[in-house]
Amino acid sequence: MNENKKVALIIGAGDATGGAIARRFAREGYVACVTRRSLDKLQPLLESIRHEGGEAHGFASDARREEQVAELVESIEREIGPIEVMVFNIGANVPCSILEETARKYFKIWEMACFAGFLTSQAVAKRMVTRGRGTILFTGATAGLRGAAGFAAFAGAKHGIRALAQSMARELGPLNIHVAHVVVDGAIDTDFIRDSFPDIYARKGQDGILDPEHIADSYWFLHAQPRDAWTFELDLRPWMERW
Repeated sequence: MNENKKVALIIGAGDATGGAIARRFAREGYVACVTRRSLDKLQPLLESIRHEGGEAHGFASDARREEQVAELVESIEREIGPIEVMVFNIGANVPCSILEETARKYFKIWEMACFAGFLTSQAVAKRMVTRGRGTILFTGATAGLRGAAGFAAFAGAKHGIRALAQSMARELGPLNIHVAHVVVDGAIDTDFIRDSFPDIYARKGQDGILDPEHIADSYWFLHAQPRDAWTFELDLRPWMERW
């Protein structure tokens, strides 16, 4: 392990928020280690970071599998550097009526959006505690504060990840580990929103949907905070979003 390198591990580095967070930390000199279940889908992000002069490594990893999480963390710590920041950014927002929801899909959503957060944050926290420093950030959603009709599975998972973050913050804060939960409330500027919800996407010209780059700025802000003024929960929403 190269102790002179600082690693930012992004679990769920998609094309929007996760990718923007990885690029933001890379611009600050961190080695961006990014994961998705498919390594091929990470190539554009890796190329983008390297083109900007940053260092990036991609990993195909299923965050629901304990053995894969352990291998991922061990590999990064052994071959690249200490993980200073971990961002858990897996969503699994799949709407369905409670009358039609299946046990299999409900469990899968919980696995992706909650259980995987436990596995990854625990594995990283064990390393951070030995060094006496670190930041763990969870991407949350409005569903973690209140459950909407048709989103029982997603709301349950997001309530769970918020509770996990609260518990970890209280336990690990005194050990100099900053744990924070980010509530992202509103549509994000993605191809999915553009193609599936054109009326919502039309708000972009009025700053009515969230820019992933601006979301990423807030993650960096949380990591850079002095420990005498740590934020636990940060809400991000467009100015016109109802809440």
